[in-house]
Amino acid sequence: MQPPPVIFSDERIVVFDKPTGLLSVPGIGPEKADCLVARAQGVFPGCRIVHRLDRDTSGVIVLGRDAQAHRDLSIQFQEREVGKAYEALVLGVPEADSGLIDAAIRKDLDRPPRQCIDPVQGRPSQTRWSVLERSAGSARLELRPLTGRSHQLRVHLLSIGHPILGDDLYAPREGLELADRLCLHATELSVRHPGTGERVCFASRPPF
Repeated sequence: MQPPPVIFSDERIVVFDKPTGLLSVPGIGPEKADCLVARAQGVFPGCRIVHRLDRDTSGVIVLGRDAQAHRDLSIQFQEREVGKAYEALVLGVPEADSGLIDAAIRKDLDRPPRQCIDPVQGRPSQTRWSVLERSAGSARLELRPLTGRSHQLRVHLLSIGHPILGDDLYAPREGLELADRLCLHATELSVRHPGTGERVCFASRPPF
């Protein structure tokens, strides 16, 4: 299997434009062995996953090509030094032009693999959002997560009444019928390059 399109590569890092429907790392069972990191290692031997995008989320993802680059990038993610932006199409039209969602998230033990809002037992989670475009019954938002919880953007948008179109875990039927995929795309990723120390930014336009 060929890797996804390469946005950038050098001797330290490689940046891909991940398609929807492709796992970032292998899942459980042979049917889930195909994933971005496996395809990447076929062309860039030794590259290592640093962060993940959900299977159905598309867009910019960076891998380290050696142990030190992997460690450097991993620390940046842990310390929240990485800049991340996404675009999403959501059900309904927000009245405000922008806002901050501050809602703790935990695993929904009754409905795995879903996550849920829990102000008591959840982990602190914040997402900034702004409206890019409004249309009849839906809107295009820019999302900037300040934390990196599992399903954070999907759960946070659901919590304010605007689930992402095509989200088969969280959107109601109306939201599923309006799109043939999860309309969530990682549009920008900025990191400190592990080789030069310079800030570098990579971008990808959403395919929806």
